[in-house]
Amino acid sequence: MEVFLEYALTTSKFAVIILSLLILYRCLRSMLSEKYESEIWGRLSCEGDSYTLTHWENLIGRSISSDVRLCYPGVSRCHAVLSRNDKGIWKIYDIFSRSGVWVNGVKVGGSGSQLDTGDIVNLGGLTLKFHDSTPGERERNEAVRTSAGLHVSPTVTLLELSLFQLALIVQHALSAEAEYARSITLAFVALIALQWCCYSAMRLMDRSGFEVETLAFYLTSLGMSVAASSTPEDMYRQILLTVAAVALFLFSGWWLRSLRRTMAFRIPVAALALALMAVNVLASDAVLGARNWLEFGGYSFQPSEIVKACYIYVGSSTLERLFFRRNLYGFIGFSALCVVALALIGDFGTALIFFITFLIISYMRSGSLGTVFLAVSAAALAGFLAVTVKPYIAQRFATWGHAWEDVYGAGFQQTRAMSAAASGGLTGKGAGFGWLDDVFAANTDMVFAVVCEELGLIVGLCMVAAMLVMAFFAVRSARHGRSAYYPIAACAAMALLLSQMSLNVFGSLDLLPFTGVTFPFVSRGGSSLISCWLLMAFIKSADNRRGASFAVRMARSSGYEEDEDGEAPEEEEINIAEGNPFIEAWQEEDYEKDN
Repeated sequence: MEVFLEYALTTSKFAVIILSLLILYRCLRSMLSEKYESEIWGRLSCEGDSYTLTHWENLIGRSISSDVRLCYPGVSRCHAVLSRNDKGIWKIYDIFSRSGVWVNGVKVGGSGSQLDTGDIVNLGGLTLKFHDSTPGERERNEAVRTSAGLHVSPTVTLLELSLFQLALIVQHALSAEAEYARSITLAFVALIALQWCCYSAMRLMDRSGFEVETLAFYLTSLGMSVAASSTPEDMYRQILLTVAAVALFLFSGWWLRSLRRTMAFRIPVAALALALMAVNVLASDAVLGARNWLEFGGYSFQPSEIVKACYIYVGSSTLERLFFRRNLYGFIGFSALCVVALALIGDFGTALIFFITFLIISYMRSGSLGTVFLAVSAAALAGFLAVTVKPYIAQRFATWGHAWEDVYGAGFQQTRAMSAAASGGLTGKGAGFGWLDDVFAANTDMVFAVVCEELGLIVGLCMVAAMLVMAFFAVRSARHGRSAYYPIAACAAMALLLSQMSLNVFGSLDLLPFTGVTFPFVSRGGSSLISCWLLMAFIKSADNRRGASFAVRMARSSGYEEDEDGEAPEEEEINIAEGNPFIEAWQEEDYEKDN
């Protein structure tokens, strides 16, 4: 019997490693092999040249970063912004250009000017004619774009993830006490059912891209394993929190479908974030120098985790708002209030993560390195003051790189984490067979070491690689996002998650100062898990591939949308196929069939 159990454990350990590598490979291959074609929403024509509008907000100017680059001396580097809302209405804004912007001979004011097909735009001595795309043209453009999940079947990848979770169940069944084996098994079975229900719902909505969710469920499975090892008595609570997190992810994706609604609720969301931080400052109790938690009804809650999603929701903005200084100053003020509140409760690790996220958003919103430099200078001063006022922060910096000099004092947690990670080797001891989870905060602040000890260094590195793959996905998708809101939100969310992961991994291994932040999805904690799934909605909303994201409205599969008069639009109004190889190929194929 013992030989059989040893064989089962060894087999499941290798299965976990092989399946982890397969899941990562298939997700990465799917993201790399599929084309990311831009959508076409209209064009500007000028003296025989045609400029395609592939975004809902298009920067017009001489700068290399302009969406419509006009290399003429009369055009400013950032001259105008041409913006479309989700109702199909276009407006053009003058963003402090030297020569101004005119539409049909009327100068554009601060509130912008609406554009319709055929309108004449004058800027910098140039005359441009605006053409909006018709619903029929958008439908044809959608038809020739590559569908997500075309080269790598998401169903097979999800099946591999299910086998990975079954292998974890086998390991926990061998290590857990009899009274907890049932609850651990049921929790993992519920997680498997949840991911398949989520995938089935996507398929019913004609969505085929599922790489982001697969990686998130992979990391959540590792988090479930950590919870089963450290607190097996809370497994039912853990799966309920996971269901709630996924439900909020789906709701957030639906909410982000409407850009107008999203922007309309920026102020209420900002007020909610500040209210949560204010309650945290006033009502929380200090634990080990920090006051991160609120307790009510026997349950604890970490407001700063929810504020992360609120912060990105508020900080991201549509392009025509980016160049108004009052909006940028308002965001800076909002950021300062959040960071000050985090400093007051002593959560400097999260404050650092917020600051990194602020740098990403402020640069993507303003494009100004000067703004980033000023922010970094202010942060350096704030960091110096924090070290002066909070001695235990300076102690963490003093311990950095010297953990082994005080293994029973300041370096206690990190030395145990490094020892446990090393003892796991490449394949690990098996889920639930480790000893590090008995150390305080091991399942949160040192969770990377827990995974390395129990599941092996290879799985630990796969855990990190999953985050890097999602980061690559977010950056690549950002180039083709419809509205500037979605790429900024996705890149900011990924920057937040990556900085959080880096501080957790390198801090527990004494490569960076120990800050006590969680590893996304994997560290135990309901607030952190919900926050991570909410951030995934931003990353998913930037995925503009055909049939990839439920957060992106797709063109109708048949028929044409009606205009305001209830009649189908004229198909000869504009030909946006010019210069577009995808539509030209479609037209050539259609011509050959007809002849």
